[in-house]
Amino acid sequence: MAANRRPTLADVAREVGVSAKTVSRVLNEDGPASAQTREQVLAAVAKLGFQPNLMARNIRVGGPDTTIGLVIPDLGNPFFGAVARSIEDSVRDRGLTLLMGSSADDPGRERALTDKFLARRISILLVVPSVGADHSHLKTHRATGLPVVFIDRPGVGLATDSVVSSNRAGAHDGVAHLIAHGHRRIGFIGDLPTTLYTRRERLAGYRSALREAGLPADRALVANAHDRHGASAVTAQLLDLADPPTALFAGNNIVALGIVAELARGKRKDVAVVAFDDVELAEALEPALTVVAQDAEEIGRTAATTALARLDGDRSRARTITVPTRLIVRGSGERPALALREA
Repeated sequence: MAANRRPTLADVAREVGVSAKTVSRVLNEDGPASAQTREQVLAAVAKLGFQPNLMARNIRVGGPDTTIGLVIPDLGNPFFGAVARSIEDSVRDRGLTLLMGSSADDPGRERALTDKFLARRISILLVVPSVGADHSHLKTHRATGLPVVFIDRPGVGLATDSVVSSNRAGAHDGVAHLIAHGHRRIGFIGDLPTTLYTRRERLAGYRSALREAGLPADRALVANAHDRHGASAVTAQLLDLADPPTALFAGNNIVALGIVAELARGKRKDVAVVAFDDVELAEALEPALTVVAQDAEEIGRTAATTALARLDGDRSRARTITVPTRLIVRGSGERPALALREA
C-alpha cells in the first residue's frame, strides 16, 4: 500500500489473500466465512487501520467523502459553539459538511464518537480532547493521510497539529490587572478536573502574576468547580474566610456565571472580578464584567485552515498554534482594593 493513503477494502483483501467480497462478508456479518478467515480479516483490519465505509452500505457515491468530524466536550458551552460555527463557515466553500458530537469530557464517549466518524470515511477529524483520553489509536489513520487537529487542548499519544489559546499569558494578564488596582488577596476558581490542560495553564498564569508582584500564593484562595452551582458554593466559601479575597479570578465562563450569581445573591459590591473567557450579556451586568477574551472564531478558523492544508498535501512537521487572548476592561475588575477595604 502506498504511503499516506488510507487503506481500502482491497488492501485488506490482499493482506489476507482472500477476495474483497469475503472481507465484506466478514465485516458486514453477511454470509459464510470460517472462524480462521474471520480472525485473519479482523487482524488485517487492525494492522492496516482500515475503517469500513458505513455510508457505502446504503448508497454508492463517487469521489472523496465530503464530511468533517468534530468532537467537543459540551454542546451547551457558548465557547465551543462559536468554535464550531467558525469551522463550519471556513469549510463551507470547499463543499464540506460538519458532523458534530459531544463527548461530555468522557474518554470512552470520545473514542466511540471518533470511531463512528472514522467509519463514515470522514475527510478531516477535529477533536477537543477529553481528560484522560489516549489518542494513539489514531496513529495509523494519521499516517495514512487523515488530517487530525486537536482544539483547545493538546492530545495525548499522537503527534499532530493543535490550536490552543494563550491560556497562561491571558490568566497572567487578568490577575496582573487586579494587582494593578491594589488587590493582594486574589482568589482563583478553576475548572474540574484539576488535571485539565486549560485549568493547569490558567492556574500557572495566576501564580506567575502573583510571583512577579512579590505576593504569596495562598492555597486557601484556590478552589475548583465543575459548573455554575459549584462555583457559587465555593465563592461563598472563599468570601467566608477569616481573611477573604478582595478579588476573584474565574478560570472559565461557566465559573464566572456562578461567581456573579453568588455576589448578586449576597448583594456583594466589594469584590472585584475578572473572568477568563467572555460570557453572554457581560456588558449588561452591574458592573459590566471584565474578561480575558478568547478568540473562538479565530481558533475555529485556524483549526479548519490547518486541517484543509493537510488535506491538500501539507506534510510539514506537526505544530501547536497559539491564538492570543485580550483583556477587555468593563468595570468589574477595576474596583480598587483600598476603597473596598475602607467601604
